[in-house]
Amino acid sequence: MTALESGAAARLAGARLKVVQPGEGRVGGLAPGVGVVFKIDGEDTGGALSIVEHPFAVGALVPPHIHNLEDEYSIVLEGEIGFRSNDREVVLGPGGYIIKPRGEVHAMWNAGSTPARMIEVISPAGFEGFFRELSDMTAVGAPDPAAIAALGERYQLPFAEPDWLSDVIARYHLTRPTR
Repeated sequence: MTALESGAAARLAGARLKVVQPGEGRVGGLAPGVGVVFKIDGEDTGGALSIVEHPFAVGALVPPHIHNLEDEYSIVLEGEIGFRSNDREVVLGPGGYIIKPRGEVHAMWNAGSTPARMIEVISPAGFEGFFRELSDMTAVGAPDPAAIAALGERYQLPFAEPDWLSDVIARYHLTRPTR
């Protein structure tokens, strides 16, 4: 059963009680300076949503990509995080919220001079499987760009190289992603 199929099966169940204390959750790495802490999986919510935390080191960038199956709702907890979705760009501090709708090219980055952290709510659930698989890849070294692209294809997540990327990297002194 694929991760997407197991997510569909979980939606047939229902939400179940789960308590996650501060500091709990599986920790992994996604890209240079970008991490993931798994808090609530789709299996916990009947497939309705999943929740992860993302820490961002100074200069860290999540490369531009497009979600085709899910929307993302982000809440900044610490630091400043920049978001770009198509032609709209904003920098949010603690307490700021943003919706990143499916079908739009978007990226996120640490826009400040201190580490940053945000909560990501993903709806419907299932995409946390991408984070889990990518985290497993990075745990054993820098993953092959072709393997990352193949993983993206399995989750219907194409990566993009929009015209605005070089400008964002230069303005915020970010580390350019490798592919």
